[in-house]
Amino acid sequence: MGNSFNKIGWRRGLIGLAVAVMSAAPVAAEQVCREDTVMLRGDWGNVRFSVEIADDPQEQAIGLMNRESMAFSAGMLFVYPRPQPISFWMRNTLIPLDMVFIDAQGVVQHIHHRAKPLDETPIFGGDNLLATLEINGGLSERLGISVGTQVRHPAFDPYFPAWPC
Repeated sequence: MGNSFNKIGWRRGLIGLAVAVMSAAPVAAEQVCREDTVMLRGDWGNVRFSVEIADDPQEQAIGLMNRESMAFSAGMLFVYPRPQPISFWMRNTLIPLDMVFIDAQGVVQHIHHRAKPLDETPIFGGDNLLATLEINGGLSERLGISVGTQVRHPAFDPYFPAWPC
């Protein structure tokens, strides 16, 4: 009987440890704010994307051109030195994209859904924007990302962010 009790006690301890770790994981993830990660949250829940940063004119000019695919949880974050009008096109871009236009506080102001590959028609995101997150086309609707969604990344206003780092 001593052996059975030890096995049961050990299993209970292991289950308790697993529950404690799972409970702490979201808190720890909430505290991490990294250059290569963008987190979004809204009434629909939250989601995280691994991102490449395009923060200089050369990187921004190339963007996601000539790529045949992108991982489901990946994206590119275009960050500008100050809030400004932002416009994109899909020249040499082979995959459909959702363009999520974000203000300096990290709040989604506009979304252009499923931009057409290779289309050179200008896509205006709005005025007074600091960043654009490009993700696979259709993901915004599928995940529930909408105007008003809060975005967390070190690029957004350190003094008045919608979702602080």
